[in-house]
Amino acid sequence: MPPPAATIDRFRASLARLAADDDRLVIAVSGGADSMALLALVHTAAPARIVAATVDHRLRPASADEAAMVAAHCAALGVRHAILAPDAPIAGASIQARAREARYALLAGWAREQGAAAILTAHHADDQAETFLMRAARGSGVAGLSGIRARATIAGFPALRPLLGWRRRELREIAIHAQAPFVDDPSNADPRHDRTRIRALLADAPSLDPLALAQSAAALAEAEAALAYVADRLWAERASGDGAILADVAGLPRELRRRLARRAISAARARHALTAPAWSEATNIEPLLDSLEAGARATQGGVMIAPRGDSWAIEKAPPRRSL
Repeated sequence: MPPPAATIDRFRASLARLAADDDRLVIAVSGGADSMALLALVHTAAPARIVAATVDHRLRPASADEAAMVAAHCAALGVRHAILAPDAPIAGASIQARAREARYALLAGWAREQGAAAILTAHHADDQAETFLMRAARGSGVAGLSGIRARATIAGFPALRPLLGWRRRELREIAIHAQAPFVDDPSNADPRHDRTRIRALLADAPSLDPLALAQSAAALAEAEAALAYVADRLWAERASGDGAILADVAGLPRELRRRLARRAISAARARHALTAPAWSEATNIEPLLDSLEAGARATQGGVMIAPRGDSWAIEKAPPRRSL
């Protein structure tokens, strides 16, 4: 049974803000209530534009049966569907993060083969609220608190989240109304995971409204986009020598200096083909910024930044002296 007309109209409006009317879309369907609701919504709103895929991570004995359940439901709907699986077992530390990387890599590869414009995922307001609180508890800045983006590029491919304004319970009701089969992943109740503990916190604190938290994350995403725009303009105007010199940075707000320093380090590492020491956009650079603010040079990621008046000189760090 298709979702009610008012629900479909609401979904069409959500989707139209993210995708063109003629975009071919891959729906990521795990077999949970959220993704089955997304499938029901897209199948009713834009049936000619969709194909679906399920990633079987092979981390649980039941995962193969769950993927087969999705395949059978898609066949009943007349939706083309593929079951994707990693070539090698997912193992090691941070297994959830590894599984996520493998999932998006598989989905992006298959989406390219299908000539799709984007992947749709069923992330919703409760997911957004949980992510916001998890990152706030870790001391994240503006970028981290922006949470799950409505538009993102993951594994080099566009990913769209049209359900960020929808509650988990709404989507479960849609899946039930559509008579779609679904399963509840037991890992979602595992207290060893941070997200499970945050979910329990939200359930026990009705004053923490997931929609309001999701709205805050959306506002921070807009602020993040504005800061990124300003940082790009500053880099274009003040960087010279392929990023070897940054002029007039000393008086800028710390957040902008933080962004320019990260960009300068990444540019210098690329310029000098540096692969060690380790460096990522998540690396803590606060001590480096403190040193620069005090007028002292500092090294990070194999790159040395030296203050010269109001400017910075950026170069490959000299080799360490052996004792």
